[in-house]
Amino acid sequence: MDAKRGFSGRYVALAALFVTCLIVANIIAVKILALPFGLFAPAGVVIFPLSYLFGDVLTEVYGYAAARRVIWLGFFCNLIAVAAFLVAGALPAAPFWTGQASYDAILGFTPQLLIASFCAYLLGEFLNSFVLARLKIATGGRWLWTRTIGSTLVGEGADTVVFITLAFGVTGIFKPSQLVTAILTQWAIKVLYEVAATPLTYLIVNRLKRAEGLDHFDTNTNFSPIVFGRKGARA
Repeated sequence: MDAKRGFSGRYVALAALFVTCLIVANIIAVKILALPFGLFAPAGVVIFPLSYLFGDVLTEVYGYAAARRVIWLGFFCNLIAVAAFLVAGALPAAPFWTGQASYDAILGFTPQLLIASFCAYLLGEFLNSFVLARLKIATGGRWLWTRTIGSTLVGEGADTVVFITLAFGVTGIFKPSQLVTAILTQWAIKVLYEVAATPLTYLIVNRLKRAEGLDHFDTNTNFSPIVFGRKGARA
């Protein structure tokens, strides 16, 4: 994918998978899972780490600027989904429909949950992409596992701290001790998820690099999360 060729089908497919994982994770995050040893975590942990895997692949193959487009695409797609859920929930229900309470419990996002989700997502994803891109330069493109895992440690760590604190700590749902446990548990699960998925990441990255004829290095990239115009995309 480049300025002349436009967006490849593979890039579009990765973007679609990224956005799907993000939206599904935010929907199921309202459920708190009971884990072994008395631990717990939001159910979004089941699929959300995959968005980081796809984010890693996008940055590794296509570069930070290409990943930045998809991160913002995911943000606005999620915003549309949330707006649709809220509008549908506010509209009058048919007299014979008795599922309003269940609908509100699952899809009736509170303002705190929305703020927590959006802030955590943007901070975590941009940190993840930035760290991976910088590590790629530092390692000369070697040792892919060091940057996929290293970027996950930073990005998922920031995401988890912000989301759990704003969604469950500020609201008083979790006690301080529960808050720390939830953060550490979810962070550990996400990192282990990335470690376990490393062979899959290698497979996808290597095949994409061969198919696309790309192996982008962000040596002259503007790492600002927000750019205006085509000049800012690579500057």
